[in-house]
Amino acid sequence: MGAGRLYAAVAAGGFRRYATYRAATAAGVFTNTVFGVILVYTYLALWDERPHLGGYDQAQAVTYVWLGQALFATLALQGGGFEVELMERIRTGEVAIDLYRPADLQAWWLATDLGRSLFQLMGRGVVPFAFGWLVFPTALPHDPLRWAQFLVAVVLAMVVSFAIRFLVALSGFWLLDGTGALQMLMITGMFCSGMVLPLNAFPGALGDVVRVLPWSALLQMPADLLMGKAGAWGTYAFQAVWAVVLLAAGRLVQAAATRRVVVQGG
Repeated sequence: MGAGRLYAAVAAGGFRRYATYRAATAAGVFTNTVFGVILVYTYLALWDERPHLGGYDQAQAVTYVWLGQALFATLALQGGGFEVELMERIRTGEVAIDLYRPADLQAWWLATDLGRSLFQLMGRGVVPFAFGWLVFPTALPHDPLRWAQFLVAVVLAMVVSFAIRFLVALSGFWLLDGTGALQMLMITGMFCSGMVLPLNAFPGALGDVVRVLPWSALLQMPADLLMGKAGAWGTYAFQAVWAVVLLAAGRLVQAAATRRVVVQGG
């Protein structure tokens, strides 16, 4: 019970921390809305040429765009979450303080990132999504149960996203400079999550591969669940398996790193 209260307090702290950046949040809302409009018109032109591309009609394609804008910062699809701070703490040696805390390193940062994700969903995701719903034709369900199932999938996507970025951050124990790893995270996050184009639209073997990678659990599968293209339990199972696998891998890497902590830069 005590541990639960601790991590709940850490998550609340992560939420409050990002809530203080009001100007950055407003700028993010504006940016996501503008990019959403640009992507919508790009998708409409593409779907005019290729109707039902990826199994979507135009309204579903538009819905997918606005879901992507709502979840972009929530799931840190292009990075920019806790991983930057953790890699810097590893580089400077401040991570030693984290290891002395009476809390697990992975669980601490997971709680922090869940707080950040919740704020980004509410503070930066809702407004662009509502704008898209009001201005463009969308294919959103009227069933409250479907929305509840979607929110569960989003929470699982938060965990998978954290687990991916935690592994990238831990690479800082071995790398002199984590810039390359963060750039690879950005590229794979944008491409493999379906942020640029729905993974269902990827051709042949490439599509088969990207749809079984963990990034598919972030945007593609929650979107398909909300639009009735995928079942709830199959989506949850896919996300849960990747969450367990990646979190377990993170624990193994964390154990290896803490056995040979190399303090770089100071």
